[in-house]
Amino acid sequence: MRVSARKSAVVGAAALALALSACGGDDGGDDGGGEASGGGGAITIRGCNPENPLIPGMTNETCGGDVLDQLFSRLVRYDSETAEPHNEIAESIESEDNINWTITVADGWTFHNGEPITAQSFVDAWNWNAYGPNGALNAYFFEPIEGYTEAQGEYDESGAYVEGSATAETMSGLEVVDESTFTVKLTEPSSSFPLRLGYTAFAPLPPSFFEDPEAFGEEPIGSGPFQFESWERNVEIKLSAYEDYQGETKPQIDEATFKIYENDDAAYNELQADQLDIVPQLPTSAVAGEAYKNDLGDRFIERETGVIQTMTFAPENVDPSLANPKLRQAISLAVDREAIVDNIFSGTREPATGWVAPVVEGFQPGACDGFCEYDPDRAKQLLDEAGGYSGTLTISYNGDADHKGWVDATCNSIQNALEIECQGKSEVDFATFRTKINNREMPGIFRTGWQMDYPSVENFLVPLYATNASANDGLYSNPEFDKAVAEAATLQGEEAIAKYNEAEAMLAADMPAVPLWYGKTIAGYSTNVDNVKITPFQTVDLLSVTTAG
Repeated sequence: MRVSARKSAVVGAAALALALSACGGDDGGDDGGGEASGGGGAITIRGCNPENPLIPGMTNETCGGDVLDQLFSRLVRYDSETAEPHNEIAESIESEDNINWTITVADGWTFHNGEPITAQSFVDAWNWNAYGPNGALNAYFFEPIEGYTEAQGEYDESGAYVEGSATAETMSGLEVVDESTFTVKLTEPSSSFPLRLGYTAFAPLPPSFFEDPEAFGEEPIGSGPFQFESWERNVEIKLSAYEDYQGETKPQIDEATFKIYENDDAAYNELQADQLDIVPQLPTSAVAGEAYKNDLGDRFIERETGVIQTMTFAPENVDPSLANPKLRQAISLAVDREAIVDNIFSGTREPATGWVAPVVEGFQPGACDGFCEYDPDRAKQLLDEAGGYSGTLTISYNGDADHKGWVDATCNSIQNALEIECQGKSEVDFATFRTKINNREMPGIFRTGWQMDYPSVENFLVPLYATNASANDGLYSNPEFDKAVAEAATLQGEEAIAKYNEAEAMLAADMPAVPLWYGKTIAGYSTNVDNVKITPFQTVDLLSVTTAG
């Protein structure tokens, strides 16, 4: 969900445990912060409509995820400059065999209602996420834990939970030792297990959540540097600094409001008028001809981020007309990525050659096996071998963000190369768009993108393409792919990366999603704020932001 060189995604357990133990309670070593919480002032950030209630286990998209990142602390926090993991709520995360892990929770951490965060807070939250009847979108992240299969149950071909299939309500691999300690037993060795513990799905939850999850999702009680104040649908989500936040870097502002806009150009206009303080990704109208430099002066930030944009084919049971892999490969070959990047994005993206972003160790150039190159002749040949395509191909996207330009350009490229009809199809907003995808109501092709949750090649592959994975929108299933990524999780270093690369190469044969381009963030900010930072996850580091003056 989330988006420079960085630390290896797959490192030895002893080294990672040592690093995490040494940084207990650290926020990642970011500059700024001091000792005061809520140093002063209020800021606004360009936001969008969350698809789901604000519950960590139910959010795997950026509109809600960007808010939850501020509301919930986790065992691990990622450095805002390098994405290197450091302990946050964890005092230590240790293992001698990469299977059995002992996690100690640091003293003094509380939820925003003042209740203490304990080992039980994590175990209860993780078990709720894994229990199939709860329908948590992020359940798959707990798959490595022993007992997950029994708690998760089974799913039918449409991805719906089969009633009564879960044979346990909790995972046998989780056990509370005492108030501050719990153990985790995995089904197989995984040296990178601690790396994922900074993802939102692993956040602790207070007792009030389990009493009424629906009400909690409307007014969440978190554990992070900012606490929830209000949510006015289609308008804004307001947060305030949490005075008792235990991280070493405290918020320097009193309030942060995510303002929801119908489109990026409206947000950019308000940014220029100092009516909006931070836009994490400037619209194409601003980057064209580097107009933002004239508009904003030096008030912009450029950096590579762990983001990839793709187009995903609807599941076969939703739209069987796109099931043939040769047809999918033909469509990919018909996309002139370089021309679109140059003409629509003014060179501020990088044409993709695979499914993993270059910012993580293990990136494999050319994983697409040539199917990401613009080749109209080969595209037509594969289209003929697939039996052609009748009707109008649609590429769906959310109309409240800056997608129409590239979607139209992509359709034109496909139409010119393959001589088939192609049209962009706009949905009113992100929440509506994602709801249709998750309900398996979206035919044709639809826009997808991945903003890394943690800095790992695995994070770009497993959640999106493993069978029944949390963000597997196209319901792709390949037993050989599943076997390869499962084996990779048991390996370390170069061996693990090689096995993940092997798994990624399998995607070229099936083309469940078309890689388009890798992300480069160009953010802008108003004269009202200083010390604005964008993380490798393409999010705003609210702990660094200060008001100007």
